[in-house]
Amino acid sequence: MLMLSRYQKWMYEWETRLTTRDTNRVVRPFAWGADWVMGWPGVNGNFPSADHQANEQFFHELNRYLVKHSDQFYAYDTPADFRLEQREVERFATSAEQLNGGARHKPEVGTFLRFTSAVRSPYAENNLVNARWFAPQKRSKRAMIVLPQWNADALSHNALCRIFNRLGVAGVRLSMPYHDVRRPAEIERADYAVSANVGMTLSSCRQAVADIRSCMDWLETEGYREFGILGTSLGSCYAFIASAHDTRLRVNAFNHASTYFADVVWTGQSTRHIRAGIESTITLESLRQAWLAISPMAYFEKFSRWPKKSLIVYAKYDLTFLPEFSRQVVENFERWNLNHRVAVLPCGHYTTGETPFKYLDAWHIGKFVARAF
Repeated sequence: MLMLSRYQKWMYEWETRLTTRDTNRVVRPFAWGADWVMGWPGVNGNFPSADHQANEQFFHELNRYLVKHSDQFYAYDTPADFRLEQREVERFATSAEQLNGGARHKPEVGTFLRFTSAVRSPYAENNLVNARWFAPQKRSKRAMIVLPQWNADALSHNALCRIFNRLGVAGVRLSMPYHDVRRPAEIERADYAVSANVGMTLSSCRQAVADIRSCMDWLETEGYREFGILGTSLGSCYAFIASAHDTRLRVNAFNHASTYFADVVWTGQSTRHIRAGIESTITLESLRQAWLAISPMAYFEKFSRWPKKSLIVYAKYDLTFLPEFSRQVVENFERWNLNHRVAVLPCGHYTTGETPFKYLDAWHIGKFVARAF
């Protein structure tokens, strides 16, 4: 027990150093963001006044409606402008260290799938979807959509796509909304993907789900027929919701999984700056209801509609996605009798990306994908 306590203390200290090293996190004021939900199902032009209570009631009622009618909410029109581009791979750094120089990467040219997102935002950069294409050497009918973590740079998770290629599986590494090349020039980090603006955060998730499903539409035109998805952290939230609304996603790897969107923001070490902007205005329970439509916990029944194989990975010393939340995810997989496997890493959220834990994580994911298809 003494050794375990020392290890836990060491891990928490390491995790804290990693979550506090960036000095460019911005505390932004709370906003309901009702202007982001114009035209959504269940709105019908019935917008609240500037009154806080009226907005709160509006968003709570809207989310209940969206969850009930989520197949309509997450519906989309397949883009008509799919194209492949060759260009030099750029990092698009987000951390203060990388922005001030940081480690350089080896120059290379990559192939990128580009198309106009089916869900639009006020930002032209964000509306042009970007997904790096990793084609296997031998022709395949299997493909994985890969979504990295919040604020990932453009190099993150590329190695996993190459692992999938060795397994004979194509990889599409999707840049999530407001990330890397999709990031508006006015921000240094992907602040608009998860923010103190309720409506903007809802819209970002809806856009991500549409982009995931659009990537599969393109893959189908290329002859691919079997699909899986890997989502890490924020990406795992988007991946679960996409899979709950698309029968094609039969192989699912949720790398750091959690329950309610608001709970992660409220309790997570890496989202303290978001909580600082909202906690004087709204309670956790109210925020949970205001973000219910982007919470995996709301969609287990819909996820269970089709046969799927899932891997749930979580970290024992996670200070960003608290382990008790991930265990609740596992309990729900068991309660719904869903086909799943669980891997528990002896590290934290950020330390998952550090040696040796990143190799252990990749081993669990690669082994699962190889067997699941």
